Amino acid sequence: MILFTTAEAAVYLRLKERKLYELVAEQAIPCTKVTGKWLFPKHELDNWLREGLSKSNGASPSDPLPIFGGSHDPLLEWALRESGSHLAALSEGTEAGLTRFAAGEIVATALHLHASEEGDANKDAFERRYGFFDSVLVAFAQREQGILVGPQNPLQISSISDLVSKSPRILMRQKGAGAQLLLEALLAKADYRLSDLKTSDTPCSTGNDLALAIRAGVAIAALRRDPLQRHFGLGFIPLLWERFDIAVRQAEYFKNPFQHLVLFLRSENFAARAKELGGYDISEAGTIRAAP
Repeated sequence: MILFTTAEAAVYLRLKERKLYELVAEQAIPCTKVTGKWLFPKHELDNWLREGLSKSNGASPSDPLPIFGGSHDPLLEWALRESGSHLAALSEGTEAGLTRFAAGEIVATALHLHASEEGDANKDAFERRYGFFDSVLVAFAQREQGILVGPQNPLQISSISDLVSKSPRILMRQKGAGAQLLLEALLAKADYRLSDLKTSDTPCSTGNDLALAIRAGVAIAALRRDPLQRHFGLGFIPLLWERFDIAVRQAEYFKNPFQHLVLFLRSENFAARAKELGGYDISEAGTIRAAP
């Protein structure tokens, strides 16, 4: 094992010794202390540099993790499991998933973007905003989105305007979530702003959190459809249909994990589950919507 002194490590990393000591104090660099002196294993420094390596936007990652990121969807979560894809799900929201995908951290990500103007926001983001030259955009489903309300819809909410005029307390999703982006887009179309709503202080990240809060009469949730609504006896006000797509690395698309998923999306079991849950149009599921 090659061990560098502080001076040698500073030269190797092309840093000033003062900066190196700052990194040591912050525990931000691999090192060890022996008889009162800091030593730096060369192979650990090499790994540290490799982990912090910045890639150009859209660059192909060498080894993305077998993780499916992005937006949460109950039908997709079920399909990932039942298809035998062995892909783990990391549901953090559309924007967070796209950020991880662009950084090369994950194999694929689910997205449902929305723009204030007319257009195909998912495809636009794929082709222009993120420049994924090494990836393909795969259709998963079109989903019905709307407003979740309490049993019998006590405030008689029927539109986006009612969310402003009747001042219900609105449960919010985390920043960057597709449902949150859709809410902002629809408010803009109706000439409103997010600040015009009476919103909750803490965002809800799961369907259970939303359903339980609505059932308890705490608030209503804007722009989401979830099978849990039937379980909790909630009402649903449909507003529109949206595209829910998958961005996947072109190289990963042809590998077994993702191909297991694609084949499953064309199966009778998948169609039956989509019908059971309701609110899905899967006629294009598994087809490529955009490619380099």
